[in-house]
Amino acid sequence: MDDCWIKTPLGHAHIVGDIDGISSVSIHDYSSELSTEIPESLLDCVTQLKAYFNSNLKSFDLKLNPEGTSFQKKVWRALERIPYGTSLSYLQLSKQLGDPKAIRAVANANGKNPLWIIVPCHRVIGSDGSLTGYAGGLHRKQWLLNHESEAKQQSLF
Repeated sequence: MDDCWIKTPLGHAHIVGDIDGISSVSIHDYSSELSTEIPESLLDCVTQLKAYFNSNLKSFDLKLNPEGTSFQKKVWRALERIPYGTSLSYLQLSKQLGDPKAIRAVANANGKNPLWIIVPCHRVIGSDGSLTGYAGGLHRKQWLLNHESEAKQQSLF
């Protein structure tokens, strides 16, 4: 497996993958060292993440290869279909997957998503509109939702 560390506005992202696809992208407040060379197998991912953070990309087009159960992968595929700039509740996502009673299982699979930002678990919120748990921290979830908002707050000063 190849890996690299890159700087993002939200911390250091650790990207892991190989020719079979990207297996994980995680965010950290630290890293041992940012990568000076990016492995070829991760170059598209790094390029697309930078474009996303520069507001030049709304949808990722990467070969993905995450490890997970078949149910988790089903939930992660559903997450990929949530459009940029929108959000769903866990209940809405459960209904889309055909079982509104599976809300806890869906939330658990969402929380195990190994592909930060690329599989947009940050777009899932509570039924009351509240920000609910997020592995990267609620401050990052709020930042990502604001970043994707079409009506970005303009500063007067």
